[in-house]
Amino acid sequence: MASAVAWTLLTVNIFLLIVQILGGRDFYKILGVPRSATTNQIKKSYRKLAREMHPDKNKDDPDAEDRFRDLGAAYEVLADADKRKIYDKHGEEGLQKGDVHGDPFSSFFGDFSFFGGGMREQNREIPRGGDVIMDLEVTLEELYSGNFIEVLRYKPVGRPAKGTRKCNCRTEMVTQQLGPGRFQMTQQQVCDDCPNIKFVPEEKVLEIEIEPGMRDSQEYPFVAEGEPHIDGEPGDLKFKIKQQKHSKFERRGDDLFTNVTISLVDALGGFEMTIMHLDGHKVHIVRDKITWPGAKMRKSNEGMPNYENNNVRGSLYITFDIDFPKGVLSDQEKQALKEIFKQESKHRVYNGLQGY
Repeated sequence: MASAVAWTLLTVNIFLLIVQILGGRDFYKILGVPRSATTNQIKKSYRKLAREMHPDKNKDDPDAEDRFRDLGAAYEVLADADKRKIYDKHGEEGLQKGDVHGDPFSSFFGDFSFFGGGMREQNREIPRGGDVIMDLEVTLEELYSGNFIEVLRYKPVGRPAKGTRKCNCRTEMVTQQLGPGRFQMTQQQVCDDCPNIKFVPEEKVLEIEIEPGMRDSQEYPFVAEGEPHIDGEPGDLKFKIKQQKHSKFERRGDDLFTNVTISLVDALGGFEMTIMHLDGHKVHIVRDKITWPGAKMRKSNEGMPNYENNNVRGSLYITFDIDFPKGVLSDQEKQALKEIFKQESKHRVYNGLQGY
């Protein structure tokens, strides 16, 4: 009877543990992707839904902020390979507690041996190959609008070969008897015999997504695509974003800067023009007052998209340069200018660097 009660309590505890693990939000449903979705599919879906569900576009919906917050939480987990593994195994509860104990069922039934007693032997640390870091040059247009880049990768892959090799080598303490009641402990290297392996280059196409708003020197990782290890796991391949210099725009954070040269006539009388932006849309500029050399204009929301939230954009700052006419004016033309501007000759000498 007591045994039956104990097993009943055990079953109830296991059931509660399963409910706890599977509880929480369904991040795959929130993002509208299957559980087999690739990282690129997850990112595409997030960007699309983030634009549609942003609270600024749904001001009449009282639940808009909560749904947008859930969307951000789902993306943060599923776009991260390590967090996604924990979520797939233990649900959102496992993320909150941290996957410090690994599989809870394995921990419950495996750490203790019901029949043999004693603790399970700790696994040795798995060796790992080196990481490979490569520079990837991208244009400012790609960082503004996003793009997919295919890279051909020749990766060394282990294949079976003839013979055996020494593997899993470790240092163990060996006790030797030197005589009656006399023992000596020494360190000795012990290895296993494993099937031999040779590395063969294998061609593979990697797809890199340049997301809008990515920054210079930002890394794009491919897990387990780095240098192999004959007795362990391969390292990671990391592409480091390198922004190419642009002929018209300079990027500073999420802001863009450019210079525009106008004629003296436009500087004095005003002008209207357009600037072709990185994605082809036109930025309209109107000046109906005098423009002095070095004058600046700010166009809000015309900068780079913010990487974390593409609905937010920086500003475009325009600095105006004046193209003064060449040649010499006649006395009549000089007098006419004085009459137009009603300004006498003025000279002032001062330290323009004061205060810097």
